[in-house]
Amino acid sequence: MHPVRESIRPSADLRNHYSDISRQCREEREAVIITVNGRGDTVSLNYDEYRRLIARLELLELLAEAEEDVMKDRTAPMQSTYDNIRAMLKGE
Repeated sequence: MHPVRESIRPSADLRNHYSDISRQCREEREAVIITVNGRGDTVSLNYDEYRRLIARLELLELLAEAEEDVMKDRTAPMQSTYDNIRAMLKGE
C-alpha cells in the first residue's frame, strides 16, 4: 500500500487554476486539499485513485465483518459451505 501524497491549496486556486490542480491529481497521483479561510474544506482526487480508495475501504469493511463473525463463532466448516454452494447451484 502506498501512502497518499497531499498538497494544500487555497480555494482561489481551484477557481483560477483548475487545470493545474486536475493535472496534479492525475499525473502526480496527489490528493489536493482545498482550504477556505485557512481550513481544510474539500479534497480533490484523481478518479482512479478515488476508486482504489473506495475499493480498499470496502475490503476493510468485509474483513472487519469476517473478523467479527469469527469472534462471535458465526462460522461453518469449509466442507459444509462447499456442499451448500453446490446444492444451490444444482437448484436443490
